[in-house]
Amino acid sequence: MIQPERRTDNFKTVLDVLLNPAKPFPPIYLHSFSDLNPRELAELKAVWAKVPSQRRQSLLEDLEELADADTLVSFEEIGRMALTDEAAKVRALAIRLLWDVQERKLAPTYLQMLENDPDMEVRATDATALGTYVYLGEIEEIPASLLKTIEDSLLKKVNSQDEPLVRRRALESLGFSSRPEVPDLIHQAYEMGQPEWMESSLFAIGRSADKAWETAVLTQFNNPRDYIRAEAIQAAGELELASARLPLLQVLEDEPENEDVWAAAVWSLSQIGGEDVRGTLEQLLEHTDDPDETGFLEEALDNLSFTEDMAIFDLLEVDPDETETRIVDSDGNLTNGDLPADSENKKKKPKKNR
Repeated sequence: MIQPERRTDNFKTVLDVLLNPAKPFPPIYLHSFSDLNPRELAELKAVWAKVPSQRRQSLLEDLEELADADTLVSFEEIGRMALTDEAAKVRALAIRLLWDVQERKLAPTYLQMLENDPDMEVRATDATALGTYVYLGEIEEIPASLLKTIEDSLLKKVNSQDEPLVRRRALESLGFSSRPEVPDLIHQAYEMGQPEWMESSLFAIGRSADKAWETAVLTQFNNPRDYIRAEAIQAAGELELASARLPLLQVLEDEPENEDVWAAAVWSLSQIGGEDVRGTLEQLLEHTDDPDETGFLEEALDNLSFTEDMAIFDLLEVDPDETETRIVDSDGNLTNGDLPADSENKKKKPKKNR
């Protein structure tokens, strides 16, 4: 993992090192690309084309890794600049660097790239990025007209003759959408008989917040392909299917060899909650000596606490004769109070690029 370092003040020195492909680019300089000021951005643009494409790609890969590890850095400026890079992999990485920007002004650029970029990977990454805007539209954070334009473009792409990967990513992004056309498209992908389309249909189902897919999800717990099992398990957690609790506890008891299946089961149980879930996760934590597993299980237990807190406020009753909200807890007792502070955040937010 890249360790945070102090930002180097002399940006020209950083660029001189970047332009020297004979030597590895030192991780200590990566922070220098965070929050570039106009002068630094101009200096970078002036030399960017002189940097070998493989080195540009490696730099953006390192910046993405750093951004995942350090929430205080922002590589928005270099990401925007690299959207027009001549190298397709650099353009795809630029989209990934901009994943958390969520600025509506980027949407037209993404729509243009989805339609016209010559590279399949770029179009697929772009289709994934547009899922963020579908989500924002569903929670009314962007204009309805922009949401419709994005949904129309994604629907067109799903039904196009483009490469399957691009069409699948478009379907996954539409998982957030409440458009009436979407469930049929998901169903068609689910029934197609192709593993990759099954995976994408389950991914979209997890975003749908529609428990009508319960049987379809639970059926795939027995799929012989681990990556589909993991996707189905993850969807069960996103949909908070109580019926998945016992099967998922059994998955952990059977100690699956596939790490993705194990991780999906742990996290989904933290989203579902219920009897024996906390004890199981605590037991797993007690018996692991792997630092990565420890951190992941601790996060899952924190998420389970949130799930359990939300369960207390499982019914709201608003008395029109009173000004305060009456909350019924899990024991059926009326209490006065507010929902947990994080309750509005318990939505199916976009995941990082797959």
